[in-house]
Amino acid sequence: MSKNVVLGVTGGIAAYKALDLVSKLRKKDINVDVIMTESATKFVTPLSFQSLSQNQVIVDMFLEPKSWEIQHISLADKADVLAIVPATANVIGKIANGIADDMLTTTVMATKAPVLIAPAMNVNMYENPIVQRNIQILKQYGYHIIEPIEGRLACGYVGKGKLNDIDLIFDYIEMLLEKKKDYLGKRVLVTAGPTVEYIDPVRFISNRSSGKMGYAIARAARNRGAEVILITGPTNLAPPVGVKVIRVKTAEEMFKEVMKYYPEVDIAIKAAAVADYKVEGTSKVKIKKTEDSFELKLIKNKDILQEMGKAKSKQILVGFAAETNDLIKNAKLKLEGKNLDMIIANDVTEENSGFDHDTNTVKIIKNDGQIIQLPNMLKEELANIILNYILELKVKR
Repeated sequence: MSKNVVLGVTGGIAAYKALDLVSKLRKKDINVDVIMTESATKFVTPLSFQSLSQNQVIVDMFLEPKSWEIQHISLADKADVLAIVPATANVIGKIANGIADDMLTTTVMATKAPVLIAPAMNVNMYENPIVQRNIQILKQYGYHIIEPIEGRLACGYVGKGKLNDIDLIFDYIEMLLEKKKDYLGKRVLVTAGPTVEYIDPVRFISNRSSGKMGYAIARAARNRGAEVILITGPTNLAPPVGVKVIRVKTAEEMFKEVMKYYPEVDIAIKAAAVADYKVEGTSKVKIKKTEDSFELKLIKNKDILQEMGKAKSKQILVGFAAETNDLIKNAKLKLEGKNLDMIIANDVTEENSGFDHDTNTVKIIKNDGQIIQLPNMLKEELANIILNYILELKVKR
């Protein structure tokens, strides 16, 4: 069944950014119905939103209806999430004080769906005590607020009032859209990305990893109700909303953070590509290029997954095996040798799989010997399948 977002667009210069949000939602096959205030149409035409959403855009609640349904009630019932992007001080004040005098505010008053509000306005307006009071009122009533960020504003001022990143708003909407909350009450630790080991202040060695698989797992677990701790090496990915994100660089830093939180969690999923070795005697100054050859002495890092396996008590422990040959054999050795409950094995030489790709082709191997071969799929789809199999493990323990 298609998910439905009702998007309210109000009269601010950031209204054009809502077009990108509609596009992102439609690419995920999420239906979007757009309600624009009259002032919003001065910045972006309804036709632009209609073209992207492929739905009629509502502006005037008193236009002759195209069906017998009362539109604001119909949209209020249809919405799985109602989002207002951008939200002006005016509409925030109206909603906070129960005023319903146009299509958008009447739909907000009539809906039982979660309401997400992303303010955008001049910094002085945003900091006005009345606006701040209204925002606090909305929070107390359970409305979700995505705070604006600091930056140069269209009015020429610099300060807090700029619409937050559309990717972050999209991520928040996806979280609110997820109805399945089978991870509610569970604490999940996820590691992601590479680690780096410094040679000198400007050079390092590392493992290949974009972090996409670990981030997808963190988002999926969050969407399903888990309290998620994401320990991540350096990546170019936006941090997931609603997740405790801990950034590290070296394997030693990751080890310390993992072992700090590991005793507190129910499930640990180690998707990070941790460097197996570090440089002995890292130089404090840049090493100059003086010789034709240069030798590095490498020493082993702590095996984080093995230490987690030794310390395991109540936790479900899941690892990843990125291999180039003997996939099943090497993955099973890792599964058994590190006391894992399940391992996700992928051959990184396969097309559209592994590093940097949005898709992955894996085999899931359980500690009872069962092997599940999965087709190539988006990493976010795979993340949910992994979580499904983890729940089966949880039931059997």
